[in-house]
Amino acid sequence: MKTENVGTIQNKNIIVLGLAKSGLAVAKLLVRLGANVTVNERQVRESCQGVEELEQLGISVICGSHPTELLEGNVSMIVKNPGIPFDIPFLQEAEKKGIPIVTEVEIAYLISEAPIIGITGSNGKTTTTTLIYEMLKESDREPIIAGNIGTVLSQVAETAQQDQWLVAELSSFQLLGTDQFRPRIATLLNVFDAHLDYHHTKEHYVFSKARLFANQRADDVAVLNYDHELTRGLADQLHSQIAWFSRKTDVSRGAFIQDGKIVSKDRQGNIVELVPLQELKLIGAHNVENALAAVSVALEAGAKIERIRHVLTTFEGVEHRLQFVREVEGVRYYNDSKATNSVATRKSVESFSVPVVLIAGGLDRGDDFHELEDLFRTRVKALVAYGQNSKKMLEVAKRIGVNQIISVDNVNEAVESAAQFAQTGDVVLLSPASASWDQFTSFEERGDMFTQSVHKLR
Repeated sequence: MKTENVGTIQNKNIIVLGLAKSGLAVAKLLVRLGANVTVNERQVRESCQGVEELEQLGISVICGSHPTELLEGNVSMIVKNPGIPFDIPFLQEAEKKGIPIVTEVEIAYLISEAPIIGITGSNGKTTTTTLIYEMLKESDREPIIAGNIGTVLSQVAETAQQDQWLVAELSSFQLLGTDQFRPRIATLLNVFDAHLDYHHTKEHYVFSKARLFANQRADDVAVLNYDHELTRGLADQLHSQIAWFSRKTDVSRGAFIQDGKIVSKDRQGNIVELVPLQELKLIGAHNVENALAAVSVALEAGAKIERIRHVLTTFEGVEHRLQFVREVEGVRYYNDSKATNSVATRKSVESFSVPVVLIAGGLDRGDDFHELEDLFRTRVKALVAYGQNSKKMLEVAKRIGVNQIISVDNVNEAVESAAQFAQTGDVVLLSPASASWDQFTSFEERGDMFTQSVHKLR
């Protein structure tokens, strides 16, 4: 742990805004570091987990609202849950008072002795993060995987060592609440229209993603997607070294495709062949991009070529991301619950060359899904829609002539209906193009329900 930064936390009055998993972890960490902590949660006490545990540690827990009276006195910092927007009255008042507002990612950086690899993007974060972790683990680098992928970053930063890598999946919500955060290696995979209900404009969303590179220096590395105009355009604005990944172009440094193979080029221009594309276990062009990004990052972090090759030819994907579930009567079922926007769903559907029965829908964020029209026309055999935005989904499919469409109440019914539409050789794909929060607490819960329903089929 970086003891020199603990002094910035010791004896300070810090508010942790929002409990959940990250709030619980960072509140306990801050107390261990000597801070005076108050936790403030909007939900009523009965709905909050961990309240008694925190109170036993001497933490004051205030539930039911965000009273601005908490800001009176000498508040040194607010550590907010990433999902809480900055424009709520409590945080607007804190900004007026000049109180720093960060997420727990900032706290993790301040105390971690281990260098950090940061991975962000609209799509592909979890797969790329896991690939990098596996490549480093097989190379005996003892990496730690954390962040938006599951384990709270501040929960592991306290004990991480200098000779390890913290491999962190980071969302725009988390990055927006950073100040000094400096990953030694950082990659931005892509940026598409997403989370605009939170960020309001794409420009603000891009700004949040670009926070990943804000504090990088000349001896750090930014790994960028050469094929994506927006990410490629960031290169001239950064202070770090640049490495690339590309499916289409021979890049000056990084990973790309040459003669049907994944290859890498170091800073001296030396090219090493890794694996033929047909040997990748992951399916889909988007997963080729994820693999290329992981190769570039892992090599910069010191992974071994042979270990990278082994991971590329054995890694079959992460749960809830084009995860094969089961084959029933010649129909293959895939769980892609992590596809929470139209771009992710498009890439998933395009991964298959056979007819797709698509299960989609969820939280209504105002999308009209017109960008899925050509996909429905050419790739989707049938659509089973559910959730708040199911009517919008069905309207798009009906407008362009998908004959087999139905609206159902939940994922269980969706699986049963999809099984009726599907024939031998087809794929049934849960790829919602929507967030899960209308019916579920997370995309994981949604994917688990889909998987359970598939296993009940006879």
